Amino acid sequence: MKSILISFALLFTATACLAQGIDFFHGSWTEAQEKAKAEEKLIFVDAYASWCGPCKRMAAQVFPQEKVGSFFNANFINLKIDMEKAEHADFAGKYPVSAYPTLMFLDATGKVVLKSVGAKSVDQLLDFAQKAVGKTDKSGDYEQEYKDGNRDPEFLLNYVRALNAVGKPSLKITNDYLNTQQDFSTDTNLEFLVEGTVEADSRVFDLLAQHQKQASRLLGAEKVSARIENACKKTVKKAIEFKSETLLEEAKSKMKSSLPDRADDFAYEADMKYYAATNDVKNYLKAAQACQKGKIRNNAALLHDHVIDLLRAFPDEPKV
Repeated sequence: MKSILISFALLFTATACLAQGIDFFHGSWTEAQEKAKAEEKLIFVDAYASWCGPCKRMAAQVFPQEKVGSFFNANFINLKIDMEKAEHADFAGKYPVSAYPTLMFLDATGKVVLKSVGAKSVDQLLDFAQKAVGKTDKSGDYEQEYKDGNRDPEFLLNYVRALNAVGKPSLKITNDYLNTQQDFSTDTNLEFLVEGTVEADSRVFDLLAQHQKQASRLLGAEKVSARIENACKKTVKKAIEFKSETLLEEAKSKMKSSLPDRADDFAYEADMKYYAATNDVKNYLKAAQACQKGKIRNNAALLHDHVIDLLRAFPDEPKV
């Protein structure tokens, strides 16, 4: 135990004391838009300046909080933009700000959904984020019409999209529709498979896996891959919630069959998350050893996350 902890801690002495908060995207604004479109999420932008005191306080005290990270990472693509850097001049020109920090939620097209000036506490930031999600919640527009019996495929597809956009359950609607279908290779049904895949432990996921190439040709490989990976991550979360190694193995297996190039890193991460959350020291260490030997050892961001998991899950174990 001691040697494993030392090897991790030496790698990340400078950073392994922070809570696991918001995971900020390190690509460009355009890349963030593409990612938001593929994952059907809003973009959260922390528009700051390097000299701004309130910005620094939020970065140190608010963004690292676990409950902030949990909500923001699940619902948004998160981006920090130093508005006074030349490389961000185009963004600053399009979205001028009067004070720092300015916190914005934008959709994938670049339309501002919600904007606020000034620093916020943890609770204030979460309230603000929930308002942004609420502004995009169009599911209520479809609910009554669905109850009244509208089963038009285009209507149902839009209803599923609206539910997914705000994290509401949509699987039953997708399943009820697909149960009426025989040919899943039509354009409409391929869209249903992609939009309706929200967790790996489902018939919808299995159908998408069978038609992955066709769906990728129709809707783009990036969107389909993002949907598959997010569904597998959702099943890992369920595995943790229900303490089910069966679900954990199902998520890893389906990731391997659908996205083999990403499967190893996914498996390392899933195992370490699961065994940290379930306080299983023995299996966590096995996963940690595999992590050290595998590809993930070159991924500093993921390794940092796992050091945090380790220190949080096993605080009483010796670390030096």
